[in-house]
Amino acid sequence: MKRTRTSKAWLHEHVSDCYVQRAKAEGYRSRAAYKLLGIDAKDRLILRGERIVDLGASPGGWSQVAARKLAGSGKLIAVDLLEMTPLSGVTFLRGDFRDESVLQRLTELLAGEKLGLVLSDMSPNISGVALSDQARVMHLAELALDFAVNWLKPDGALLVKVFQGYGYEQFVEQMRQNFRQVASRKPDASRDRSPEIYLLGKYLRF
Repeated sequence: MKRTRTSKAWLHEHVSDCYVQRAKAEGYRSRAAYKLLGIDAKDRLILRGERIVDLGASPGGWSQVAARKLAGSGKLIAVDLLEMTPLSGVTFLRGDFRDESVLQRLTELLAGEKLGLVLSDMSPNISGVALSDQARVMHLAELALDFAVNWLKPDGALLVKVFQGYGYEQFVEQMRQNFRQVASRKPDASRDRSPEIYLLGKYLRF
């Protein structure tokens, strides 16, 4: 199939992207790793000994960052509908994190312990139809929030990707209803033209 000008432009931008080049040089699976590295440098989310779940983890860029920082301590569980090449220090569960079988396995792995951090860089396949893409991204964010509320310990945190646009303000309010502290983060590795932004919620409300 012949590439369009748009796809050629995207490919050129991707190949020449400094974070893509750094990821290859430093052994990360995706440029997304630098988004989490940038946020963690500011907020110190990934602490040794912590229990962490990475939702929508494949291909594993965020899990790589978290695993390196945990350095063999704690527990890191990655969940995705897609397959993910194994990573040292990461337990991978393939499936929908809402499914009973996945939740049962997660319960067994955590042995009754709650999570200190939930990560969600989930994104649907982008269609190019803005309203549809926005709705699907926000739906995934809502699912991540619901998961976090049920699995986090009281002083735990959720870092979740959203898109600025329709439904964004309402979702921020949902975050504030569930966390005592809510902040937005736009890491340097996030492209300026991208509507994505990350919301960080800390300390569950009861």
